[in-house]
Amino acid sequence: MFKSIKSKIVVFAIMATLVPSLGLGLLSFRQNEAQISDNVARELRALTNYAIREIELWVEKRVHETQVTSASIVVVEGLATADRPASTPGKNPAAVGHYLRSVQKKLDTILELTVVNAAGEVIASSAETPEPVAIPSSWPQTRLIAAPHWNKQYEAPTLSVAVPVLSYGDVLLGAMVAVLDLRNLKPYLKSATKSPPGEVLLLDSNGRTLVSSYDDENKLTQLDSALLSQLREQAGDSIAFHGLTHPQVIGLADVAPQLSITVLAERDRAEVYGAWIELRNIFLGLVAALVLVVTAVAFQMGRSIVLPLQRLMRAADRIAAGDLEVRLSATRSDELGHLTQVFNQMTDRLRHSHAKIMATNEAMQQQNEVLKTLSITDSLTGLYNRSKLDSILTDQLARFKRSHRPFTLLMLDIDHFKTLNDTYGHIAGDEILAAVARILLQSIRSIDYAARYGGDEFIIILTETSAELATNTAERVRSQVEALYPTVKGTEIALTVSIGIVEPRLEDITPTEVFASADYALYEAKRAGRNRAYCPLLIKSEA
Repeated sequence: MFKSIKSKIVVFAIMATLVPSLGLGLLSFRQNEAQISDNVARELRALTNYAIREIELWVEKRVHETQVTSASIVVVEGLATADRPASTPGKNPAAVGHYLRSVQKKLDTILELTVVNAAGEVIASSAETPEPVAIPSSWPQTRLIAAPHWNKQYEAPTLSVAVPVLSYGDVLLGAMVAVLDLRNLKPYLKSATKSPPGEVLLLDSNGRTLVSSYDDENKLTQLDSALLSQLREQAGDSIAFHGLTHPQVIGLADVAPQLSITVLAERDRAEVYGAWIELRNIFLGLVAALVLVVTAVAFQMGRSIVLPLQRLMRAADRIAAGDLEVRLSATRSDELGHLTQVFNQMTDRLRHSHAKIMATNEAMQQQNEVLKTLSITDSLTGLYNRSKLDSILTDQLARFKRSHRPFTLLMLDIDHFKTLNDTYGHIAGDEILAAVARILLQSIRSIDYAARYGGDEFIIILTETSAELATNTAERVRSQVEALYPTVKGTEIALTVSIGIVEPRLEDITPTEVFASADYALYEAKRAGRNRAYCPLLIKSEA
């Protein structure tokens, strides 16, 4: 009976199992990509660390060579006698310059050696036109006096270091400045045997390549300043960008803090991800083919399942519109045919249950009315609750502003109620509250409102009533409560109430302002001795 649909479900289930498998395959490729990225980042980090370490060692060696040269007798005596008269014996600047040129020719890593006195004035140099010397205030703690840059005079990348020249008595005579040729750094940027794949580039503050391990340095361009800033901010983290050595690279930058130079390591992205991209494309092609197969199978299954369901949906829509006379013909012997028979049985039951539903609906409406009444009344006293009171007072204020017809609010408080509640118990307190509420309902008109404000406080709103007329109502309520004398546990209890009376003004905008005025009037009634009504407006008029 159900053989046809069951076979289709089996086929669909087989296809459905392919989807998680494909998802897992894609996830595996994604994890593989992440692993490749992590490995490349570690290798690039190793490249930059190696380069920075080798650069710092190279600079230290050059500084040491400069220190050895600065300790020469020629340099020391030349500086010591530089400011003496010409007749004074000693080494003259020409002799010092000759000595510097001879040393500089032997040291191919140094382009220029210059000696300056303590005031920073050039005494002698190996160059005909020496580089301008600016000794920073942090010298000699910082030997670097000119950060790595492109030197136009020598058409080469250089950096300048300065070492102190001391007399034989350890007095500072001046400094020896060495202009180092950074092109000699190229063999030290990476090791042919130890370093991982990739290229290392040294960039100045503007992103220009000063020296690199790349063979064809003439093709290197300047790095974009925004990209350079990003690489510096994310120092130690690899990112993909349009590189200097290849169109698309994975690069990582670090800064040599002592040299103020950016060390950039790059790898060709196509080389890193070439095999991975090829496998990914093959996998995506298989996925696309499987998707087409699944789509074709699903479409065929849809025709055999969805069309009967659409008939059921149209019939259900007619029932929803109120037509209970719908009936479908059950011509199939599979699950959908069984569903059609059940649908017809359901329609028959709906017709028979329609009368019951209407009766139940009417009963529910009655219950809703009861719930509506309960939602706006206080369960203990039967008066309006606080929420309804706020709504009533808001409406009265709006009507008052439109018509300027006054209304009055009375705030009542049972005197010493807490003492009564503590003495006779909460049940007795509830009976007292209910008794006072009954007096309030009996004392107002049908157009007035009585509500429980909270605890033992009550509110009466007298519509279109002035404060003077409201005083009569207040006195009537007060006297009836005083004459009540309820019996609790065999004892008659004397009850009194204090009443504050306010007539809202046009300035009163919110119920809170009116309640505050009424609370003040109630406080004055209590302060005057309780068991009385107090109206500030009438007190002022009498005064």
